[in-house]
Amino acid sequence: MERMDSLRTNNSRWWRVADRVGATASFLCAIHCALLPFVLALLPFMGLEFLADPRFERGFVMFAAALALFALINGYRRHRGPLPLMLALPGLLLLLLGVTYAEGYSIIVHSVLVTCGGLLLASAHFVNLHRDRNHRLAAAVGAGAAHVHGPHCAHPIR
Repeated sequence: MERMDSLRTNNSRWWRVADRVGATASFLCAIHCALLPFVLALLPFMGLEFLADPRFERGFVMFAAALALFALINGYRRHRGPLPLMLALPGLLLLLLGVTYAEGYSIIVHSVLVTCGGLLLASAHFVNLHRDRNHRLAAAVGAGAAHVHGPHCAHPIR
C-alpha cells in the first residue's frame, strides 16, 4: 500500500512539472508571437532568425499542444474540473489556425491568433495547477492530515 502511495505521489509530481513546463512554454509562445512583428528585422542580427521560421513555430505549437493535452486531461481525471480544458480547447484552435491558415494572411492576424491562443493555453495550465493543488489539499485534510493555514484557506486565520 505504501508503495502505491509513493507511485501516485511521483506520478502527480510529474504532471505538476508538465503543467509548469506547459504554462511556461505557452506564455513564452504568447510573448514570442506578440513581439515578433516588432523585432522581425532584428532577429538575423542577433542570430535568432530561426525564431521567425514557420517550421519552428509549427513544431513549438505541436509540442505545446501535445503537452497540454496530456497534462490537462490527466489533471481533469484527478480534480474533475472542466475549466482548464474549456480554456485550452479554444487556445489550441487559435494556435493551430495561427500557424496554418493565418500564415497566408497578414503577420498581424497571425500574431493576434497565436498570442491569444498561447495566453489561453497558459491560463489553462495555471488553472489546472491551482485546481490540482486544491484537490491535493482537500484530500490531505480529508485523510486526517493536519490543516495548514495559508492563502488557500476559506476561513480566517486566528
